Amino acid sequence: MIGTVADWLGGLCLLAGALLSLVAGIGVLRFPDVLDRMHAATKPQVLGVLLLLVGLALRLRTPSDLGMIALVAVFQLATAPVAAQMIGRSAYRSGRIDRELLDADELAGR
Repeated sequence: MIGTVADWLGGLCLLAGALLSLVAGIGVLRFPDVLDRMHAATKPQVLGVLLLLVGLALRLRTPSDLGMIALVAVFQLATAPVAAQMIGRSAYRSGRIDRELLDADELAGR
């Protein structure tokens, strides 16, 4: 009984994660500027990957698989914000950001 419920919840998490990842990919293709694309590449994509990992964990349920899934989740959470920061900073330095869109320009004095 509990295994069946976990399988159904895992399937729902896999579906939701796949849809969020799809939306993130569409956003990267469709958004007009670097800041919007950076947002689409990090926020929904990370949540989508985490939902996929939760779905996998609910479906697989073995200790070795859970350990590997946890490592992938930690790596994803550690690298996505750093990548977004580097993309934003390089776009700012190369002049590809419309500075009128910024609420506060903290890098202007540097």
